[in-house]
Amino acid sequence: MSVNEADVRGNFIQDIIDEDLASGKNAGRVHTRFPPEPNGWLHIGHAFAINLDYGLAVANGGKFNLRFDDTNPLKEDQEFVDSIMADVAWLGADWEDRLFFASDYFQEKYDFAVGLIKKGLAYIEDLSADEMRQYRGTLTEPGRNSPYRDRSVAENLDLFERMKNGEFADGTRVLRAKIDMASPNITLRDPALYRIRHAHHHRTGDKWCIYPMYDYSHPIGDYLENITHSLCSLEYVDHRPLYDWVIENIDHTPTLPGRPRQTEFGRLGLTYTLMSKRKLRRLVEEGHVAGWDDPRMPTISGLRRRGYTPSSIRTFCEKSGVARKNMVMDLALLEYCIREELNASAHRTMAVLKPLKIVLENYPEGQVEWLEIENNPENPEAGSRKVPFSRTVYIEHEDFMENPPKKFHRLVLGGEVRLKGAYIIKCEQVIKDEVTGEVIELRCTYDTESKSGGPASGRKVKGTSHWVSAEHAVPAQVRLYDTLFTQENPEQAPEGEDFISLINLNALVVEDAMVEASLAEAKPGDRFQFMRQGYFFVDPVDAKEGQLAFNRIVGLKDSWSKGLKS
Repeated sequence: MSVNEADVRGNFIQDIIDEDLASGKNAGRVHTRFPPEPNGWLHIGHAFAINLDYGLAVANGGKFNLRFDDTNPLKEDQEFVDSIMADVAWLGADWEDRLFFASDYFQEKYDFAVGLIKKGLAYIEDLSADEMRQYRGTLTEPGRNSPYRDRSVAENLDLFERMKNGEFADGTRVLRAKIDMASPNITLRDPALYRIRHAHHHRTGDKWCIYPMYDYSHPIGDYLENITHSLCSLEYVDHRPLYDWVIENIDHTPTLPGRPRQTEFGRLGLTYTLMSKRKLRRLVEEGHVAGWDDPRMPTISGLRRRGYTPSSIRTFCEKSGVARKNMVMDLALLEYCIREELNASAHRTMAVLKPLKIVLENYPEGQVEWLEIENNPENPEAGSRKVPFSRTVYIEHEDFMENPPKKFHRLVLGGEVRLKGAYIIKCEQVIKDEVTGEVIELRCTYDTESKSGGPASGRKVKGTSHWVSAEHAVPAQVRLYDTLFTQENPEQAPEGEDFISLINLNALVVEDAMVEASLAEAKPGDRFQFMRQGYFFVDPVDAKEGQLAFNRIVGLKDSWSKGLKS
């Protein structure tokens, strides 16, 4: 991952790190981590967190861990672990040999919990979940102590061990911290530390039937891994005192230098999409999209399959900045980042998405010319390629109109256009389907002296059309993607409806296109600019030998964000 100090300097977290380094805190170390739950696939908001965690570690000569928060076996799966590892690696974040799981420390966390019980700082709760909520109080009223809060240490130790041994049913008991039921911070009103779950864990199998809660498990993982700066999103601000309480009250290992510090930053959102894993899961499970890696999804795997590059996503994250409040960035910024990158690097090619046949009546039958066309005018070093030209070509159906409006500079009956890199042609005759009246073919002539680059190529016409030689064209499936939702904020569905009602039914349009001959050699993962159509990516899943499939990454310009859908 290409990260330098300019990527992170100036944000408030770097300012905190600078202060810590200046004071000698943590022996001058910077050690961060990214702690995903393996219960879904990562999205662009997670990419922001990964970029921040890893970027700060690299910029300060520190270390970075990847640690899975696998404490809820009911929702976790190895599929999610594998996809997350692939996404983090693709983004360029290198955890080296520091891959960890919360389950790596289940025994230590259990032992720490026993230590809290022995100190009188934790107890076994028999109240039901509903009763615990009633005892908890409100934002304006303090909670009440549980009738089980004053159990003896011996009884709590016995019950906790029996919980571990599987004697009790799910939901019948929890281990709670004994802090302060009158605290103005509800998080500190004796939070649950352990729950009973008789469920198979994807790594530990059936060894455990009690599992630590996130607010207890997470700070211990940070502590045991020597994390110095534990970065998390803003919803954990009220949880920070609990984070500190856990670290302060567990039995410390003297050899561990320093204590981790939790710092919160604003989440990153994106217009026209959602960042809730629960809602993204619903889109997948209800079949509204083809899977977690559907190119319409805001998941990292979906963006990867759409054709985005890791560097474009990193640029987007850096341009978004780091703030102390949640941010919703315009999708146009993300598209700008990939468009700017591909404008400089992608080869220009010609693809006709809705072909209209043209026969050049004065062009010799059987003749083929190989015309030289530049690959990228933005990059002279990209060179050029040979494109075949013949008597029959295809242009876009929309590039011809019988009754054109003013300022229509494409082909009309009796009018002329230049074929990109080739000749000027003139429409002489229109052929229509006898039943539907649809235009199915044009008969044209070409100006033999107007060849691009030739000695008599200076004659000017207003319009230029891209084209492909019918004889040499390669069939391809082209997917045109639009926003997944019709509304900028799909969380704000009309009253009585939910976000599903805002799904854009035109978010995917598939065209059976004809592309230029050079694209027959395109490989999965290649990116191109289709002239006048946008930037396209050879789908790494569906593209096979002899069967091309292209995903449009982004259009050539931002139009939909101004109210004009592309």
